[in-house]
Amino acid sequence: MFFVLFSARHALSLSLEMKRFVVLLAIVVLAGLLPSSAVLLSSPINKNVKLKSTNLPIVWLTADGTMNHDERITARMKIIDNGTGQLNYTDTIAHPGQHVDYDGYIAIRYRGNSSYTHSMKKPYSFRPLDKPLEEGGSWKKVPMLGMPKDNNWALLAPFSDRSMIRDMLAFEISRPWMEYTPQGRYCEVIYNNIYYGVYILTEVVSKGKNRLNLDDPGQEGDELTGGYIMEVDRDDEPNYVSKYPPLTSTGQGIYTSNIHFQYKFPDYEDLTDEQLTYIHKQIDKMETAFITGFRNKTTGECKYIDETSFIDFQLAMEIGHNIDAYRLSGKFFKRRDSQDSHFKMVVWDMNLAYGNCNYHDGWLTDTWMYQVNDILPKKPTTDMVPLWWYYLNKDTLYIQHLKQRWSQYRQSNLRIDNLMATIDSLATMLTSNGAESRNTMAYPLWGTYIWPNYYIATDYNDEIAFLKQWITDRIVWMDRQLDYRPPHLPGDINEDGEVTIADVNKLIEMILLGTIDLDDIPQADLDGDGEVGIADISYLIYCILSNG
Repeated sequence: MFFVLFSARHALSLSLEMKRFVVLLAIVVLAGLLPSSAVLLSSPINKNVKLKSTNLPIVWLTADGTMNHDERITARMKIIDNGTGQLNYTDTIAHPGQHVDYDGYIAIRYRGNSSYTHSMKKPYSFRPLDKPLEEGGSWKKVPMLGMPKDNNWALLAPFSDRSMIRDMLAFEISRPWMEYTPQGRYCEVIYNNIYYGVYILTEVVSKGKNRLNLDDPGQEGDELTGGYIMEVDRDDEPNYVSKYPPLTSTGQGIYTSNIHFQYKFPDYEDLTDEQLTYIHKQIDKMETAFITGFRNKTTGECKYIDETSFIDFQLAMEIGHNIDAYRLSGKFFKRRDSQDSHFKMVVWDMNLAYGNCNYHDGWLTDTWMYQVNDILPKKPTTDMVPLWWYYLNKDTLYIQHLKQRWSQYRQSNLRIDNLMATIDSLATMLTSNGAESRNTMAYPLWGTYIWPNYYIATDYNDEIAFLKQWITDRIVWMDRQLDYRPPHLPGDINEDGEVTIADVNKLIEMILLGTIDLDDIPQADLDGDGEVGIADISYLIYCILSNG
């Protein structure tokens, strides 16, 4: 099926430049020149957006060569960042003395899979250089926008995620739990004097003193046992193939598909035969243990995995109902045995989560994503969920610990009011000084389908409202599945952590529909008479008006 950005019903409302773009794209599609795997050009629709000042850092990229996905080219990067609460200006002559966060060479290329293939605003991978590649330049470690120094960075390009906050939201949700979660900073990018919109300059999940602080693996003994970073992903890079098939939710093997483990550190070409043999055997042992019994019979400890890390990863994936969860970008790592012999997980790549996907039930709020193998096409090219998650979620003790962690986090950063505050904070960062508006001017696509959106928002506020409601519905469903009953605030009918007119509307709706169940929402019985009626509505309105 062709990937079409614009539908005919939207054409009448478009600008002349946009109409020309639509007509040109339609001609290409009708002529059969755009295959389903086509890569959209990396270019804003409107190339005339001007950036004068912004609360976000400004990133200038300048390159002479042609950007591509496979090989890096030399570019120049300059970043202006005057700090939190300060404006940054493109006119450095009229505004001298601004803080230059970085000014130097980088080696840059496109990155990503679907975010590259299906996006006009493409993400980049870059490495700071001591001099141009053409002069023998080498990577150098530098700090970026207050993040600790390293030589491996990315510029994520939120495009299909029109809220532009899903990745950052996932990072903020996960950070208090996981051993390591990448940091990111919003910025606005100007590439060869053309405004390219809002990006996220972020750390990459990689080995580094300030990231995953792993030792280089040696050739024998304890040194051979770590450290390694692997990733469950596609068969598009050198990888090790699992000895076991993925499973359905009933434990049936799917023998038409393989699970692939890509090498992330060390790089495949840097791994010795001894190291390859070792990490392959460790993965084999881990997977075999899931089938034969992955707990120590005496202590109950998991033999090859850090149970808490896997629980925290699962909760992060399931909160977002991430369609890529477990089966793509599934990064895990291992230290030396003398430090920690267990595999641990890292959260990454959540731009299609939180209701942002219209395939494989990605938009639903009431199913488990670890069971997605049930609906994936049963063919060799399908990327599926490893058997780990089937066996973990069949284990009574694992589920007990999962529920305990969920209860713990639901009373802290996963309280609905805390989640809403995090969303508001991220959204305000993008709207307070016009960054979202400029991004919209560069890519004027509201009300138009972008792959793979489920909800087609009419503007930014509409998108944020959808995201908030989706997350609220998801949390409520997960509470029921994981036996969590939040402490009830009297009158908080929609359980968002506060009492407002929205609760009045919800209470009226539930009374009219006859859906009141006092076992589920005892906070609706405000007058304590054992039933819910007009008196409770009146009392709730009185409390709101009197701030009581």
